[in-house]
Amino acid sequence: MTTSNHKVGSTPLTRRNLLRGAVAAASLSALSDPTSVLGSSATSGRTITDVAGIKVGHFTDSRRPTGCTVILTEGGATAGVDVRGAAPGTRDTDLLNPINSVQVVHAIMLSGGSAFGLETASGAMRYLEEHGIGFDMRVARVPIVPAAILFDLGVGDARIRPDIEAGYKACKAASAAAPAEGNVGAGAGATVGKLFGMARAMKGGIGTSAIRLEGMTVGAIVAVNAIGDVFDPASGKPIAGARTKDGKSLVNSMAAILRGDPLPPALEGAATTIGVVATDLVLTKTQASKVAQMAHDGLARAINPVHTSYDGDTIFAVATGKSSKPANLTLVGALAAEAMAQAVVRAVRAARGIPGLPGAAEL
Repeated sequence: MTTSNHKVGSTPLTRRNLLRGAVAAASLSALSDPTSVLGSSATSGRTITDVAGIKVGHFTDSRRPTGCTVILTEGGATAGVDVRGAAPGTRDTDLLNPINSVQVVHAIMLSGGSAFGLETASGAMRYLEEHGIGFDMRVARVPIVPAAILFDLGVGDARIRPDIEAGYKACKAASAAAPAEGNVGAGAGATVGKLFGMARAMKGGIGTSAIRLEGMTVGAIVAVNAIGDVFDPASGKPIAGARTKDGKSLVNSMAAILRGDPLPPALEGAATTIGVVATDLVLTKTQASKVAQMAHDGLARAINPVHTSYDGDTIFAVATGKSSKPANLTLVGALAAEAMAQAVVRAVRAARGIPGLPGAAEL
């Protein structure tokens, strides 16, 4: 920080202002490296299933690969959603608008397969109906299962897509155990770093994280299939993304763009990062929608560029209400963003390479 003019903007750099700046910097550092202030016990090894009332199940089709991931909230959960990408593929997101009448969801489905993958939500509905779970309409219980998809048809045989049976099997596999990460479920066919074409891209995946703090838990799970590169927020360095022409190292897409490197034509809707943040606190639909909105900051910390015209980036927020602790909405949203950033990093670090698409560990 330059101090020769003794001002930052119009504010004199008194000792008090310098102290305030140091405190703010420490707070930002804590968010990028949560062990510095939150303590390692707040985040270490935690996953979204640490949130009471949450189960996660994957279905992975190794033939392509592709798959889907279900986040089950069988006891019902308040939910919100925020869509930032310009090429989304979603189902029943209008139900989550706070002005609409349905108050709880019973599952969220994340799937590969582009728009074809929205079928997986019907598989979850079948599973939930068999277990007597759903919105009571007197003549039937109707399970509420919003969904979002990502585009992975460019990896392998595009005729192989997650379907109703895949969604059903993901539900059957769901548990409160720590879910697998990397090349599984909705992350099975995920890729990242596609601004310079698929020939220079890398393998993406699915990751999860959670933070336990002051009697509450906030968790995240995300399938990372971004056009942009993935960065470690703690160091600011890229860890997966577009590679150099020889394929041996990372190019840093934004740095390359600023140098004037030309971009090849890109297919609209060829990416998308989709995820869920969850808490055990009680939230209203309006509050859950705000948490989903703030959680997108986690994507922005870890993916660059993000929310592009080629991405359909969508984040759901669910609140199970299993904790009796009052909700501080700002704190919940801030922790959701941090958990989401951590989950993005874990997704690509857990991803294993497939032919033509190396994983982060291979570089």
